[in-house]
Amino acid sequence: MSLADDQTLGTTETRDEDEMRRARAARVERTAKWALPVGIMVLAILGWGWIVSANDIPHYILPGPDRVWGSLVDDWAMLIDAAYLTGWITLLALLLAVVGGAGLAILFNQSKMLELSFYPYAVILQVTPVVSIAPLIFIYVDSKVAGMLLCAWLVAFFPVLSSTTLGLNSVDHNLRDLFRIYGANRWQRLRYLQLPSALPYFLGGLKIAGGLSLIGAVVAELVAGTGGIGSGLAFRIQEAGYRLNIARMFAALALVAAMGVFIFAALSVLSHLLLRNWHESAVSRET
Repeated sequence: MSLADDQTLGTTETRDEDEMRRARAARVERTAKWALPVGIMVLAILGWGWIVSANDIPHYILPGPDRVWGSLVDDWAMLIDAAYLTGWITLLALLLAVVGGAGLAILFNQSKMLELSFYPYAVILQVTPVVSIAPLIFIYVDSKVAGMLLCAWLVAFFPVLSSTTLGLNSVDHNLRDLFRIYGANRWQRLRYLQLPSALPYFLGGLKIAGGLSLIGAVVAELVAGTGGIGSGLAFRIQEAGYRLNIARMFAALALVAAMGVFIFAALSVLSHLLLRNWHESAVSRET
């Protein structure tokens, strides 16, 4: 065997070893992605139970995990009905935020004067705490459900608007010049260049808005809870606190957290499915 053949064989073996090493690293990373958070959660629950048992903490101050689980099982019918209302308000507010935020971002992109006129007011709505606006909303809006929906929408609206606006304005100038050279009109530039380029920005804002819409729904329920609407998870947490049923408080809080995780996970999957074939943020994870 010649020296060149030896070098070729060695290069091939090195390449195969590198590919096997990368494959093992990818498998370990995929496993660790789920195993590590689950392991940390298990350790946290075990530590929580040990602290309660070792210090003999009364259940009306800090219940153990077994009591929280028992409350979740026993009160499941009531809690799932409350979760349905909270989830419905959250998802509807998110949908309205997507339609309103993305639509207004497109209008801002097409009209600079419109953006200069109204964008500062969108910023004002974002920086004003919703907890301070909610009481006024429930004074002027007769329907409590509509008021809760408006509060959640106000919180979720701005991330979609700002992210989509940034994406529409961040198109590669070389591609913009190319479209201009070929005589593309404004609609063609928007449809075939700006909207695809803004999609990653929009999806990033959408994942932020998903969590914020849940926060807005919870805050709105807390404000509206004394006004006749008392069936959301936030009200159940408040009600359980008044009755010193701390286990039910933890159970309802766990459902709120689970809803937030589910929304984020669903939007992350949606983002990956839409970007995996062409955008670096998704393509690089598969290579």
